[in-house]
Amino acid sequence: MKNLPLHTKIILGIVAGILFGLGAKLFGLDPNLTINYIKPFGTIFINLLLMVAVPLVLVSLISGIAQLGDINKFSRMGTKTIGLYLFTTIVAISLGLIIANIVSPGKMISAETRKIMEQKMHNTAKTKFQQSISHSTNSQPLQPLIDIVPRNALAAAAENTSMLQIVFFAMLFGIALIKIPKEKSAPVIAFFDGLNEAIVKIIDIIMLLAPFGVFSLISALIAETADPDLLIGVLWYSATVLIGLMILVFIFYPILLKITTGIPYKYFFNAMRPALLLAFSTSSSNATLPVTIRCAEKNLGISEEVTGFVLPLGATVNMDGTSLYQGVAAIFIAQVFNIELSLFEQMTILFTALLASIGTAGVPGAGIVMLVIVLKSVGIPIEGIALILAPDRILDMCRTLVNVTSDATVAAIVASKEGLISK
Repeated sequence: MKNLPLHTKIILGIVAGILFGLGAKLFGLDPNLTINYIKPFGTIFINLLLMVAVPLVLVSLISGIAQLGDINKFSRMGTKTIGLYLFTTIVAISLGLIIANIVSPGKMISAETRKIMEQKMHNTAKTKFQQSISHSTNSQPLQPLIDIVPRNALAAAAENTSMLQIVFFAMLFGIALIKIPKEKSAPVIAFFDGLNEAIVKIIDIIMLLAPFGVFSLISALIAETADPDLLIGVLWYSATVLIGLMILVFIFYPILLKITTGIPYKYFFNAMRPALLLAFSTSSSNATLPVTIRCAEKNLGISEEVTGFVLPLGATVNMDGTSLYQGVAAIFIAQVFNIELSLFEQMTILFTALLASIGTAGVPGAGIVMLVIVLKSVGIPIEGIALILAPDRILDMCRTLVNVTSDATVAAIVASKEGLISK
């Protein structure tokens, strides 16, 4: 057991949680025993994710922006790269939201179970409704824009009331580091790079507890809902995510490449195949980066000037697959808890997921941390994360493959426009 890979331990924890929850119901075990003595460990796991969310966004975003270096030197290439990354991410999130609204995976669960889930989160839903009424009657039309800018950045980080305020401050800080003299910015950038590595390591430590947290959350969820048809909804959720990812890989990126570069997608896919297979097996854009660069240079003929800038930046700020998954997951969890999301709230999900993708570390498990931020932005109960952890390992492998595909696509487009590709 000790030598098993982490993902195997998580799967075992999921299976154990399902079996324990179903067995407890089958043998008539008092649900309060599970709720009072097992669920708290799941709550601790959720709290650990919340604990690391703010520093992860703050440090990763500052570090990522600072990596742009000299704005004047990279202005043209940087504008194209960032513009393309933002475009593909917006398309991915929008696609996820559209498909999730069409398929409605959360509504595939029986109305009775969704009613139970709604009653469980009654206070949260009531507060959310009151906030919505208050917003529509008392707020200024541009209040959401006003709310992005914090009065006190430290207070925003400490109180964790608005993640968008933290992102706004981090962006300003990163830009300021680029603008000041290098001899003054270098120690600060080095500090944030080191801090970012430490936070990624903290995530690794937290994910070691994931099997126990998953077991607690799943078993308690089954004990509380008393309805195994939640699993049907999870299957529909997984299918929805996979449909969206396949549309990106087999339709969106081929069309984008054909229009902008003329590169046949079959040729592109074959050239990048080693990196894509590694991305699928490791679930880590960062771990795949050396192979991605090598394939882009050796197989696609992209100049080192492009790969050395575009691909490392993409591994930091471009997460199309993860962004699509966050949009689908947010809609799914909201549907399970019978929370109707307005168009404005879905646009908030899009904007938050877009900004969160910039701060997402390219390592396994980081997407779950960023999903916490997306859910909190519109008041969706974060306890619903327990519903989507079961298939997350497989989906993480698939969405990382999409992330790396997007990075390579943008690199090919930028290289083609700059005349820095030989194929």
